[in-house]
Amino acid sequence: MVKLVFCLRRRDDVTEEEFHRYWLEEHGPLVAKHADALGVRRYIQVHTAFPGFNDALAAAREAPERFDGVAELWFDSAEALTGRASTEESRAAAQALLEDERRFIDHRRSPIFLTEEHPIIA
Repeated sequence: MVKLVFCLRRRDDVTEEEFHRYWLEEHGPLVAKHADALGVRRYIQVHTAFPGFNDALAAAREAPERFDGVAELWFDSAEALTGRASTEESRAAAQALLEDERRFIDHRRSPIFLTEEHPIIA
């Protein structure tokens, strides 16, 4: 399994409350709708919470600006992910998701990358 990790920061004109609501209630179902076309096996949204505690953690570690959330998407393999990208259906699905993301995500400040997990405590 390969996991795509997307560390999200909201657009400056989107409130934190609206970001979390939209991501969960609007964008999440859109991802689910296109999951088969994209080969997504699992999709998890990790929303930030406990802002005061997070601020204290960040200050103690001199951490950079926090993310508003992290999206995790699992695929069978990197080949399965790239192979799906060649179909018209998957390209249309990816475009629909990208257009929707532009409503609430600041892409310039939101790293995205593929990973392999190495469980230590499972």
